[in-house]
Amino acid sequence: MLALLFLGRDYLLEALANHLVFKSDDVRPATHHVTMQTSGFATEDGINLRADIYRPQELGKTPTILIRLPVTDTFYNRLRIGMIGRYWAGRGYAVVVQGTRGRYKSGGRFYPLKNERSDGLQTLAWLKTLPWYDGRLVMWGGSAFGYTQWAVSDQPEVDAYFIQIASTDFHRMFYPGGAFALESALNWAITSRGDKDREVKLADLERGVWALPISKADNLAIGDTDFYNDWVSNPERDAYWKGIDGERRAENLQAPVLLLGGWFDPFLAGQLDDYEAITRSAKLQVAQGTKLIIGPWGHARELDLPGQARPVPYRSESVMQAIPWFDSRLDIAAENVPKVRLYVMGINRWRHENEWPLARTRYTPLFLSNRELAIKPPLTETVQAYRYDPTHPVPTRGGAMLSRRSGMMKQNDIEQRSDILTYSTSPLRDDTEVTGPIKLILYVATDAASADFTAKLVDVHPDGSAYNLSEGILRRQYDLTSQQPTRIEIELSPTANVFLKGHRIRLEVSSSNFPRYDRNLNSGQQKVFVGFKYPSQLILPLIAQNRT
Repeated sequence: MLALLFLGRDYLLEALANHLVFKSDDVRPATHHVTMQTSGFATEDGINLRADIYRPQELGKTPTILIRLPVTDTFYNRLRIGMIGRYWAGRGYAVVVQGTRGRYKSGGRFYPLKNERSDGLQTLAWLKTLPWYDGRLVMWGGSAFGYTQWAVSDQPEVDAYFIQIASTDFHRMFYPGGAFALESALNWAITSRGDKDREVKLADLERGVWALPISKADNLAIGDTDFYNDWVSNPERDAYWKGIDGERRAENLQAPVLLLGGWFDPFLAGQLDDYEAITRSAKLQVAQGTKLIIGPWGHARELDLPGQARPVPYRSESVMQAIPWFDSRLDIAAENVPKVRLYVMGINRWRHENEWPLARTRYTPLFLSNRELAIKPPLTETVQAYRYDPTHPVPTRGGAMLSRRSGMMKQNDIEQRSDILTYSTSPLRDDTEVTGPIKLILYVATDAASADFTAKLVDVHPDGSAYNLSEGILRRQYDLTSQQPTRIEIELSPTANVFLKGHRIRLEVSSSNFPRYDRNLNSGQQKVFVGFKYPSQLILPLIAQNRT
């Protein structure tokens, strides 16, 4: 490594990227040194969009990787972007890293998601004017710059996409089950408010989430934020969200996409719906070419899992997977990307599959009983009740959020609360795999006109340690004049986990998971009915046999 110190800065970045940061035997070696220049154009409304362009030396026209990203122009971001750009350009691609308006080196006022359709279309037109552009174009990015790909996904100019931790349905991420994803929204507001990104301080986040009304959370945490205000004031799928999410983007996709998600990312459920919509309704070539990867990650971050020697890196996985994927789509190299690649927790191993959901899935109900999960509903009817107090909500422990507090964490302390109902199986006699979408059917009653019911799937280890895997919520109105329980369905986030022999499957039911979701301000008694007449049940996607 001492020899690297005698190289120029550009060669040093190339060496670091190729031999240290993104080292992999699965990616073809670099064959070119790289040049970089900054260029751009003015949009129709006069905003200068600027991009760093990395090109392989001694090549003329080349295929292009376009990234449109909303990050601040800092030394760290320039270093990271420089390594990624040189890593790909050294393998024969031109790499265009453009700041979205108000971010990186671009002008204008920053407002997440708002201008990406128009600016993206103008960027595609600008690329055609560049002398080295050979007409082959792919796009890459995650989260908000995954969204910049969806915003132009109906355009014929793009040959392939690599979209990570983002979906076509941002409204669903912000309003899962009708509740507001408070920590995710406020974390984003703190990070991105104003003209630069910043690190989220937990003290600011905690101060904000307790604000009432929730429209004031940003004011207390970091200051009044226009886009946060808009997210809070548009709870329904109205014109605001249609302007962001568009119409049927997955079905209208014009090129194959590699979708990469994480089991603890709040976009995952929408992303998997996108995958199903593409494979079911997009044109044949797009449907057949689209691929899926789901790893043990939160939102762009690796996580610690029980029994895992070390976390699976997220950043390097998302960068290194790009070359074989784009090479295969542009006929530079043979296809070697599996249709579906899943990380199965519990056994902590990667596995290849042919579809999602898995064709061999057995959707199996486990019936709620007297604090048990059983294969048959109890013959006697039972009512289990608890009181919900919005001033003392159940605290969030991990889960799927845009937050460094996301992930898998022990639930034992909060399970002792009187406002949580727990239902568990007996210790399992064999390894039991749960991979796929999860649904909870409850028969409930409440003395509040509006009430929330929450659900959490938990893996209980032989020593009693209880770890969260999946969660969900349903907020709705209730007819207080009815004498009969109301049947509700709660969608939990998908997962892939082997509950090992001796472990127990547990379900938590409550009425809050705060600040993952905002608090319902109604209070009162909540009831869950179980029995033969009211068969409350957790429906799990059991996998009959594992594939090697």
